[in-house]
Amino acid sequence: MSGNADSHYDGEFRYDRQPIGVLQGLDPDRVAYFGTASKSLAPALRLAWMVLPKDWVPKVAVVKGPVDTTSTLDQLTFAEFITSGGFDRHVRAMRQRYRRRRDQLITALAEHAPGVRVTGMAAGLQAVVELPPGTEKAALRSATRHGLLVSGLSEFRHEGLAGSSPEADRAALVINYSAVSDSAWPRALEALCRIMPTGRA
Repeated sequence: MSGNADSHYDGEFRYDRQPIGVLQGLDPDRVAYFGTASKSLAPALRLAWMVLPKDWVPKVAVVKGPVDTTSTLDQLTFAEFITSGGFDRHVRAMRQRYRRRRDQLITALAEHAPGVRVTGMAAGLQAVVELPPGTEKAALRSATRHGLLVSGLSEFRHEGLAGSSPEADRAALVINYSAVSDSAWPRALEALCRIMPTGRA
């Protein structure tokens, strides 16, 4: 069994261009496709799937074993959600909602903290807000005081890379703009702007 694996994690949420087609569609006899509903619905559902080349199915079934971690009812409900068109409608609605939040985040930071650079905005549910060097820890403490749950970019960096280059030591906050309720989003955005530096150091 040889071939490639293709994943479409967060692929439903692209905002400035058409979604990228999956590699599996170009060569379904040699590429496995992995998908998950953890971002489009909820991670607690524990729903994911594989679309395999036919020759792979027996071996993968043996490796997987007979145990399912997701209830049959959840799987059947999700299957009906897909075939009825409800899942597509849900994803389109969420894409509009998250694009609106993304645009609000960009506009608010441009107005209140024009010195910061925001990246990672073309797709997904998170943005990286760059900070002046050496200010990440202070920004995280300030975020906690304001009731914000954000991550520092350093949390996603391998410890062995520290000090290896300016890029490796980049200070930034990782903002998940999908994890806040609609009612709390305006206040969270206002608080985020308050902790941002107004210019580059």
